[in-house]
Amino acid sequence: MLADNSAVAGLYGQGNSHLKLLERQLGLSIHARGNELTLIGPAEVVALARSLLEQLYALAQKGQPPTAEEVLRALSMARQGQHIAVGEVLKDTVMLGARARPIAPKGLAQKRYVDAIRREDIVFGIGPAGTGKTYLAMAMAVKSLLDKEVRRIVLTRPAVEAGERLGFLPGSMVEKVNPYLRPLYDALNDMIDMEKAQQLIERGSIEVAPLAFMRGRTLNDSFIILDEAQNTTSEQMKMFLTRLGYDSKAVITGDVTQVDLPPRTASGLLEAQRLLAGIPGIEFCYFSDVDVVRHPLVSAIIKAYDREAQRRCEEREARRALRGEGGTSARR
Repeated sequence: MLADNSAVAGLYGQGNSHLKLLERQLGLSIHARGNELTLIGPAEVVALARSLLEQLYALAQKGQPPTAEEVLRALSMARQGQHIAVGEVLKDTVMLGARARPIAPKGLAQKRYVDAIRREDIVFGIGPAGTGKTYLAMAMAVKSLLDKEVRRIVLTRPAVEAGERLGFLPGSMVEKVNPYLRPLYDALNDMIDMEKAQQLIERGSIEVAPLAFMRGRTLNDSFIILDEAQNTTSEQMKMFLTRLGYDSKAVITGDVTQVDLPPRTASGLLEAQRLLAGIPGIEFCYFSDVDVVRHPLVSAIIKAYDREAQRRCEEREARRALRGEGGTSARR
């Protein structure tokens, strides 16, 4: 029995749309009779739905009825089997973006990532495409700049395709590196209007630079984002990390499954994972396919490629084992 009539209306959604959404997603039946709900389905699914509805009802009682998108986000978290108050994630707004659209973590991994950025000076966000690593880092950087917590944002990315030799390309430094930093510009324009973003860039409050141009600098009072860090070499990663000055924060994002470096060139991101784990002030946040917030097919695509990578790995191991057996037989 749900006693708060106004909260019940917010929980159910217009025309019971939220309940119908949960029915489709979970494959169970939800019967609403006034303030009473009856859930029919497998025991584990009913238990999950009940826990989820109780948490969403508690939010509605606080005057924060969930939207359809928030119902789906809450369901995604509940399916991960993590014990966390759904409201802590759903109502954690990083900032209001362009057109007053709230930018907020969309799952447990994103919530932990945002909290880590708030807490630590160096944060690594590692995981597949579409998990919001770069987007949320940009949101946190823009918020810090607008709140005057830092004087500037520095955006950088390795230009692997050009071998970092950008001097041969026509135009200014920004024009040369612009294609490689396009995802960062796209995120920026989603958070503040294009005219204001251009003004901030012209004033130097937002700076874009290829990783090769970071050498020799000390970045004080800055929020620095290194994107596509899996394509840094060991030397580049060390160089970048040692640019950090006073009152600065750095976020490094990358996908270790998409390294575009030449063969036999070690990824600086992979090395950083090994060398820097456990150092106070540095935190590693990991994402997986369940954290993908793009089109639902993106998660399925990532899983398919992961399965193929696992199959190839197993085939290589089997071939190595066969070669080892053959060599032993020959020596005998």
